[in-house]
Amino acid sequence: MAQEVRVKNIGLRGVAVADTKISYIDGERGILIYRGYRIEELAEKTTFPEVAYLLLKGRLPGRAQLEEFSEMLVNSREIPPYVLESFRTLPREGDPMDVLQGVVPLLALSDPELQDESREANERKALRLIARLPAVIAAWNRIRQGEDPLPPDDSLTHAGNFLWQLTGKKPSEDMARDLDVCLILHADHTFNASTFACREVVSTQAHMYAGVSAGVGALSGALHGGANARVMQMLEQVEKEIHSLDEVEDWVRRRIDAHEKIMGMGHAVYKTDDPRSKILRVMSKRLGEKTGYEKWYQLLTRIEKVATEEFEKKGKTGIKCNVDFYSGSVYAMMGIPRDIMTPVFAISRISGWCAHILEEKFGEAQGKPALYRPQAEYVGDYCGEIGCVFQPLEERET
Repeated sequence: MAQEVRVKNIGLRGVAVADTKISYIDGERGILIYRGYRIEELAEKTTFPEVAYLLLKGRLPGRAQLEEFSEMLVNSREIPPYVLESFRTLPREGDPMDVLQGVVPLLALSDPELQDESREANERKALRLIARLPAVIAAWNRIRQGEDPLPPDDSLTHAGNFLWQLTGKKPSEDMARDLDVCLILHADHTFNASTFACREVVSTQAHMYAGVSAGVGALSGALHGGANARVMQMLEQVEKEIHSLDEVEDWVRRRIDAHEKIMGMGHAVYKTDDPRSKILRVMSKRLGEKTGYEKWYQLLTRIEKVATEEFEKKGKTGIKCNVDFYSGSVYAMMGIPRDIMTPVFAISRISGWCAHILEEKFGEAQGKPALYRPQAEYVGDYCGEIGCVFQPLEERET
């Protein structure tokens, strides 16, 4: 007979599994905070290296600290030659997220401090990962197209250098700054699936690279990453199926009535506007005007408006656009290929992943470090107190 067990809290939704000092979300009011600072202020007034420093070290850097940190990022950009050689042997149709997950352990092999578990060594490992992941993604994108990777340009910002190495074009200061803001917006988001994967793995005392590899793997799943690319797919579908903006309303209604998703709408935590989407909405409009892709912004705003209204009519008032709804169009206008959009998320979130790994390893929050070992409710066959009666192979029914 089977046990009558009702499993609660599927997916750990609403279950607090640990304390953290890194970021905070108020989903009801649409608030996101990194280390005490509102995301809106950080996006307006800081750079991604400043935010990475904040996440890793718990405080904003002074000028000298930022200069030293930024210089270390620049000096750590180079990818080991054996990694590039391995890229040349990979199938060019390989998914960039699979390549990224595979390369993280390769980078570990040449890290001189891999087995040094001091706080200082782990912070340096984090810095090397933050510096190298953008170069890795850019190099793979070039190699799969039959081109050689481009050397870094040390005169460019962290975001600007990535665009240069990815596309072969030096971005304008404005374009580089826009990507810099995107990296800030995606840098951390409390205990999302990939961050939890990182923390769970390193709770076993595995090294930082093992944790990051797990995070990349979690991000590759459709329920966590890739929504911005699917928003772009949706936009292409809309452009094929309608002939004017006036037809968007009917298109959205048909899709909702058919119980099909409006990609980029809804969030597991936010029940109001995602604060990051507000910033990206403005950015999408500005880039559309500069690049000639105003139609994408126009379609997205119309889809957002109609979908929100339709969801509210059906009593689903908490479904608003999330960070992915406008970021896909932003990345596309920067020349970032669709299948590189999720890896771009990773080159931002690596800062948050590493911060959480440090917190997990060094007990910054209450009750840490401690091995994650959740309990499961067994609901399989159960035949009495001593278990089921074993039958030899020849006596079992086919």
